[in-house]
Amino acid sequence: MLDIRFAPASATTAETLVVFAPEGGAPLASAALPQAAADRLKTLLPAEEFKGKRGDTAVFAGLEGVTAKRVIVAGLGDVAKLDTLGWQEIGGKVYGRLAGLPTVEALLALPDAAAEAAANVAYGALLRSYRFDKYKTKDADKKPKLKTLHVGTTDTTGATERFRTAQTLANAVFLARTLQNEPANIIYPKSLAEAARDALTPHGVKVTILGEDAMRKLGMGSLLGVGQGSANESQLVVMEYHGADDQNAAPLGFVGKGVTFDTGGISIKSAGGMEDMKWDMGGSAVVIATMLNLASRKAKVNAVGVVGLVENMPSSTAQRPGDIVTSMSGQTIEVLNTDAEGRLVLADALWYCQKNISPAPRLIIDLATLTGAIVVALGDITAGLFSNTDDLARQLEHASRTTGEALWRMPMGPDYDKLIDSDWADVKNIGDAGRLNPGSITAAHFLERFIDGGLPWAHLDIAGVTWTKKDLPTVPKGCTGWGVRLLDAFVRENFEG
Repeated sequence: MLDIRFAPASATTAETLVVFAPEGGAPLASAALPQAAADRLKTLLPAEEFKGKRGDTAVFAGLEGVTAKRVIVAGLGDVAKLDTLGWQEIGGKVYGRLAGLPTVEALLALPDAAAEAAANVAYGALLRSYRFDKYKTKDADKKPKLKTLHVGTTDTTGATERFRTAQTLANAVFLARTLQNEPANIIYPKSLAEAARDALTPHGVKVTILGEDAMRKLGMGSLLGVGQGSANESQLVVMEYHGADDQNAAPLGFVGKGVTFDTGGISIKSAGGMEDMKWDMGGSAVVIATMLNLASRKAKVNAVGVVGLVENMPSSTAQRPGDIVTSMSGQTIEVLNTDAEGRLVLADALWYCQKNISPAPRLIIDLATLTGAIVVALGDITAGLFSNTDDLARQLEHASRTTGEALWRMPMGPDYDKLIDSDWADVKNIGDAGRLNPGSITAAHFLERFIDGGLPWAHLDIAGVTWTKKDLPTVPKGCTGWGVRLLDAFVRENFEG
């Protein structure tokens, strides 16, 4: 992991110095950049077409009056608009530039030496520094050389304290990303269940793993039907954390979809892009990582995480279109499309969380890479939010703005709900096929049928935001861990005073 240190810029040297300039302005002099050197940079920048927009960079070597081998000028954009997320974005973009240089050590001479700005720049750089390259045996020379990042601040104690909390959260985000990035021959239901246990047990989280026999006794026909075509046994993982002063207080409930590989089953997907279906367990990874974060930072809440883990494969034993299964709730489900499997997994996981956890959760939030329809609606920028409770939806929307993990609330209503009434069972797992089918909405209504007694519930459809095919400011290409920061902010803002 990137070694990040806080110290006054005047007391620190490094082979690469990063200084900053506002949009349309000159580089800002600091203890690490004498005024004469700042003036010289001002004359050099026009040739580099440097505008000072957020994320712009220009690199100079051998600058007179500066001990560093090279100086990077980084743009701040409109300083008046810089906020927490803005500083994080700058940190991530600066790291991205540094990662492409042959430098082992760098100093960020921030114009704002306040602890909060320094900690957020460091946090953004740390988030961007994540790499998943464990299977690359060649091209070692292409890996980033940067090992140590010094962040200049006059309040080293304050910055260090703020960053410690951010670092704990980043560790959880990295766990989610790693679980998602692993190939399906490494992460399958049993190995993912074991990974959750290994990550959480040392932090005092009680982890219970149920195999197929136990789930069969509980009547989980909906979940088990999805995995019956695979040689890999399905699992249900229950994670319980007690951090509140009242150990018996009702917990917050988090439920995740964990389809470790999704071929579509008998309703098989096309070959193009199927390799990406290893990340169809993204919701479960976020729930596991959220439990790690809460336990690691000793959050003053009780929480339970439940993840249903299956592999959706076609075989002679696989579930068929037209099959009718009985869920743990007793409701029967007509399976019209075996590629609409995530909701079948969640139906039993949601019911278990409500009925087999004591005391029962005060609310439930589920996360799932559930529908392609949400990608059509919101692209790869925003996740869909569905909820039966306005207050819960508003709390999640506020956490979304705080973290930059964007949500958009989608409509629900009885006219949508009736689209999944079945002629042969209590409910069917998809609405009518066709161009006008509101697939993400009917999927949410399917889940709502497994929420009992008006319990506050929210469903986050994260299909578009779980994976990125390009580097983002604080997220490298690959799985994003989207949702861990959102849920951390949600808990902090609403349940920890």
